[in-house]
Amino acid sequence: MNALFSLWLPILLSAVVVFVISSLIHMVFKWHAGDYGALANEDAVRDAIRAGRPAPGRYVLPHCADMKDMGSEAMKQKYQEGPVAHLTIGPNGQPNMGKYLGQWFLWSLVVAAVAGYLAGRVFGLDHNHARAAAKLVGAVTFIAHGFGTVTESIWMMRPWSGSAKYLLDAALYAAGSAAVFFWLWP
Repeated sequence: MNALFSLWLPILLSAVVVFVISSLIHMVFKWHAGDYGALANEDAVRDAIRAGRPAPGRYVLPHCADMKDMGSEAMKQKYQEGPVAHLTIGPNGQPNMGKYLGQWFLWSLVVAAVAGYLAGRVFGLDHNHARAAAKLVGAVTFIAHGFGTVTESIWMMRPWSGSAKYLLDAALYAAGSAAVFFWLWP
């Protein structure tokens, strides 16, 4: 635990660097702007969903309550007719960007703390191991920020191009975090 306290500055600064890189990606370069399309009949779809009054949560279309039902003719027909979709419904109201940004910074701080902790445990706090520690921090940061999107491409139909972009984001976060830890390793 002492190592974690010794690394408070690189942990905090790493989270700040990830937050800044993310802000640049999403607000300046906007390379994720094309990741989500609009439905041509959005108002009709919104009306249909609203009429069903679903609670916020994750939904799948068509819904199959049990995997053994996947082979039934009725379920095969639903899949053939489409649409086949994964849908996330949030609560009504304006998105609270302050809350989302706060959660994102907190998550970045947790990732930096875990990465720093692991590097400190593996390499100790000797400055001679700064390069190796920074590499481990970069690897952990890349995995933590990037690998979840691959799972979504495999199971949730996220386009692979979107996951590739998020993996690039994660690589940038990893490089920034590694640089901070290399610079500030005790």
